[in-house]
Amino acid sequence: MSNYIKLMNNFDSLKLSTFRTNIDYFIDEVNNDKATLVDALYDLTNKELEFRQERVNRAMIVTSHFPFVKTFDDYDFSYQPKLNKDEILDFKNLRFIQNNENIVFMGTPGTGKTHLAISIGIESAKNRYQTYFINCNELILQLKKAKLENTLARRLKHFTSYSVLIIDEVGFLPINAEDSDLLFQLISMRYEKHPTIFTTNKSFSHWGEIFGDSVIANAMLDRILHHSKVFQIIGPSYRMKGKEELFKEE
Repeated sequence: MSNYIKLMNNFDSLKLSTFRTNIDYFIDEVNNDKATLVDALYDLTNKELEFRQERVNRAMIVTSHFPFVKTFDDYDFSYQPKLNKDEILDFKNLRFIQNNENIVFMGTPGTGKTHLAISIGIESAKNRYQTYFINCNELILQLKKAKLENTLARRLKHFTSYSVLIIDEVGFLPINAEDSDLLFQLISMRYEKHPTIFTTNKSFSHWGEIFGDSVIANAMLDRILHHSKVFQIIGPSYRMKGKEELFKEE
């Protein structure tokens, strides 16, 4: 058995799939004096590191429970010209995590609030910050279930532990005061410890109606807005893009 075959077997044993895939190319580069042995080995190891990082990225994205994968590159900022693109893209630097700074995207349905929240979440996950996405009503259902099973403290601790928590569609459905208190407990526990990203289609003036208690709503807003960046997205729905003519009166 040649050393080349033994080498390929070693790659398999060590699970170095990128080495096995690319070794022939780099052998040819060295043999044809197009690269030194050191350069070839450096490029080969870089490919393996990139492969491993991509595998970690995929795993982190899956465990974050995103309903879909959308990045900043997929967002059409020209469709929402009043949105400050540079300020949004600055979230790639993840300074908001270091500053424990909440983010709120407010706007009518279809304006890309969830898209932007997920884009930030993906950047966080790819940089190995534990990130989790959950719909607001699903979150409350989980907290209610935990309360009935006497495991509320454990469940609150679980959601508090995430470096970045995304709570989507706050206010999409009304919430009674008792359930609002559960959400308030979580927001209080995360306050100044970890950032939370919220999307909502309701202005803050309506949160008292949403949560069935203006005192709880104001207490939540106090903690959410203390260290935060709020973006009000005013514009047409992405979902209706190209279909505006259907809504014009004849």
